[in-house]
Amino acid sequence: MSDVTEREADAPRDSAMHELARDDSSRKRFLKMMGGTSAAAAFTIFLAACGEDEKKKSSGEPKQSSGGGSMKGDLEIVQYALTLEHLETDFYDAVIKSGVIKDKALAEVATAIRDNEQEHVDALTKTVEQLGGKPMKPETTFDAVIKGGAQKVLETAATVENLGAAAYLGQAGRIKSKEVLAAALSIHTVEARHAAALNKVVGKTIVPDGAFAKPASMEEVLPLVKPFLKA
Repeated sequence: MSDVTEREADAPRDSAMHELARDDSSRKRFLKMMGGTSAAAAFTIFLAACGEDEKKKSSGEPKQSSGGGSMKGDLEIVQYALTLEHLETDFYDAVIKSGVIKDKALAEVATAIRDNEQEHVDALTKTVEQLGGKPMKPETTFDAVIKGGAQKVLETAATVENLGAAAYLGQAGRIKSKEVLAAALSIHTVEARHAAALNKVVGKTIVPDGAFAKPASMEEVLPLVKPFLKA
């Protein structure tokens, strides 16, 4: 088992998610920061993804602060998220510049999503810097997709957005900083909305996983985006 997969399977007890599960006052402050009741619903879903059993096991242990210790893991996660956001931004830029989408309404949707992704890039770039890292930008290519025509582009957009939402969910239990977790939650919901809209456009259900979203690990996500990354 790889180091990344092992850490995800372990669901670290010093993560922000587990601190919020153990500490009621910390959870209330976090939910207030996230915006109240809608955030509470999102947190419940993320907590379920981490596992209620772990919460019960740790209920009798001393509380630990997510603010201490190494931020190396969070930096790795934010760099990973930044790579995905650059990929999405570059994808929509390439699609818009190509003019392959002739429908005006769909072209406007693509532009709106591209602008969202660029804002995610800007925010995550600053976060990497705040964590002491150097923001990385991958080189991307989408020529094969664009040559496939409008339908291929739309199907790829839906796939990428669904994958992005699953990727954020897959990292939730590993994040140690509550601030980074809050950012991940807020981006995850936007990616999921993009995915739902694009699923509708290509004739798929807006909830492909049913009532509860399924997370995806780095090992699952990275091979799927590799065709869009230049060697």
